[in-house]
Amino acid sequence: MARKEILKLRFNQDHGCMSCAMESGARIYNIDPLTEKLHLDVDKVGSVSQVEMLKRTNLIAIVGGGSVPKFADNTVLIWDDYLKEFILEITLSMPVLAMRIREDKLIVAQRNRIYVYSFPENPTKLVAFDTRDNPTGILEISPGQNRQLLGFPGHKLGSLQLVDLTNTVPGMSNSPTLINAHQNDIACIAINQQGSYVATASTKGTLIRVFDTLTKSLHVELRRGSDPATLYCINFSHDSAYLCVSSDKGTVHVFALKETELNKRSTLRKIGFLGPYVESQWGLAHFTVPAESACICAFGSGTSVVAACVDGTFHKCVFNKDGNCNREAYDVFLEVGNDDEF
Repeated sequence: MARKEILKLRFNQDHGCMSCAMESGARIYNIDPLTEKLHLDVDKVGSVSQVEMLKRTNLIAIVGGGSVPKFADNTVLIWDDYLKEFILEITLSMPVLAMRIREDKLIVAQRNRIYVYSFPENPTKLVAFDTRDNPTGILEISPGQNRQLLGFPGHKLGSLQLVDLTNTVPGMSNSPTLINAHQNDIACIAINQQGSYVATASTKGTLIRVFDTLTKSLHVELRRGSDPATLYCINFSHDSAYLCVSSDKGTVHVFALKETELNKRSTLRKIGFLGPYVESQWGLAHFTVPAESACICAFGSGTSVVAACVDGTFHKCVFNKDGNCNREAYDVFLEVGNDDEF
């Protein structure tokens, strides 16, 4: 299994596809139905640490990494799957820890800095932001067309910086807005399709806080659990009615954001106890995945939630407002065949 080891999984902007960075190259899968759409083997691209899609287009960003890399870890390469070749590369001074793509921008995270480039014609550095020590390259950008909202850790412990990149041009000064989100380091960020809400979690992993990006006020606080955990992924549903969260506890939680009365409350609340813990909103529904296997999660069609784990397993569950969650599909995506139609 060593040559097939998965290094990173990512959904595309509409959560309809996922990319897979592996010791054995790069793969892309369609989610529904689950089919392989792209397979770049190790002989062509080497081992890769990151693969990022631009929606469902033919442009795919790749960064080398792993045990047998063909390309440096400080270079972003753009693969054109129509031409079947690399058409662009951007080399930075330090390793690329994460990246995001929009139709007109490429955002790259290094350990202490985030760069924004114009894209894809003649990439030019538009702006750069210094960050707190960010060893995993935490950043997120809103996937929808309304706002180009970028979020990343601030200099202050537990703070989040938000920047609107909509009208960014070279040399333009963009002043980030600061939200004091947590008392520990930021570990996970998600921004909804509309760019109106941002969700954050800290390295403690017990609480998820959702903020209004315009007023910077707290919209709702959600409790994943009482024990510390490593959160792998947070995602909004397309209509922002729900939020899903995965962690190293082997559980994917679903929370209601619009009808928050659907979220569970502590039984102590019913007998008159007060306090932040008792007042917490717990998940509406949940389902299990392999414990301690890093996992990404997102919403599918209807009220379905999908999860893909680095052990190669794929899970699809359907939940309802009563909190019931039924498993609808299970597969091992590394064994799924390819499909010629993208």
